[in-house]
Amino acid sequence: MRRPALAGVLAALWLAACDRGRAPAPPALAAAPDAASSGFELAYERTIAGNLDIYVAPAGGGTERRLTDHAAPDALPRWSRDGRWIYFTSERSGNWQIYRVRPEGGEPERVRTNPHREWQVEPSPDGRSIAFLSNKAGPEYLYTMDLATGEERALVRHGNHSILGNPSWSPASDRLTFSSNWRIGHQIYLFDLGRGEERRLTQFRAGGCEPRFHPDGRHVMHVSRGHLSEKSRLVEKDLETGEQTVLVDWPALNYTPAYSPDASEIAFTSNITGDWVVYRQRRSDGKSWRVTHGQGPARAPDYRPAR
Repeated sequence: MRRPALAGVLAALWLAACDRGRAPAPPALAAAPDAASSGFELAYERTIAGNLDIYVAPAGGGTERRLTDHAAPDALPRWSRDGRWIYFTSERSGNWQIYRVRPEGGEPERVRTNPHREWQVEPSPDGRSIAFLSNKAGPEYLYTMDLATGEERALVRHGNHSILGNPSWSPASDRLTFSSNWRIGHQIYLFDLGRGEERRLTQFRAGGCEPRFHPDGRHVMHVSRGHLSEKSRLVEKDLETGEQTVLVDWPALNYTPAYSPDASEIAFTSNITGDWVVYRQRRSDGKSWRVTHGQGPARAPDYRPAR
């Protein structure tokens, strides 16, 4: 079948900024809470029986439900800020394109139609736009598109062989953070849409990938990993002071972090058990819980916005 090979390609692209490593013994985790102890809901991608699809489950535990079921991979889910849609990337057209599906299920809608690779979509908090990566101009650039008019804008044009990743909007929808390996390896950048200016947030030696804006608009969380290291940390940077705080330092590869709507916790992916599993961690005391169970790797969690 064609499916497993495609899932492998996606996994390679997903880890383009940070190669896989071996997973050591897992840390001690707190006992899983009852489903009622967390009102948050998570969307994530998961591979079961060779099928990479989009799933949703209560963050605190409960029944997992499958939203997509197609022979092609469906991946990298992101909630719209009104909670009415989950945007994702799929190869069901023969190339990576942007789709969206209702969290209750149903037939996915195609958001853009062209022959190019377009993926890593991120809806803006004001509901007006999406940010995404596209190679329609040849190299991969960071674009935005107005959802009402379809008007698009290329924001970031790095070198012809640059790898960009993981755009994340500020709460005011006026800035985007993203990663790029332009010139000096994978680093975190910030683009100001009003000024049309970008700046690098991470230091040369540290680098970074997979940034996410904090709901306060002042902090950015991202993955930090040394060259060829078998572990990665999740860190949070204060954009005003430059201070950096380590959030997750498990002896494993820890990726795809996301903030809960009230920033009281984060969700992320780790291979601490030897497979990719989604976890959540409370900010106040650092207690962690496993979200996904059973066979099949799960990645790229995203919290449903507060309703």
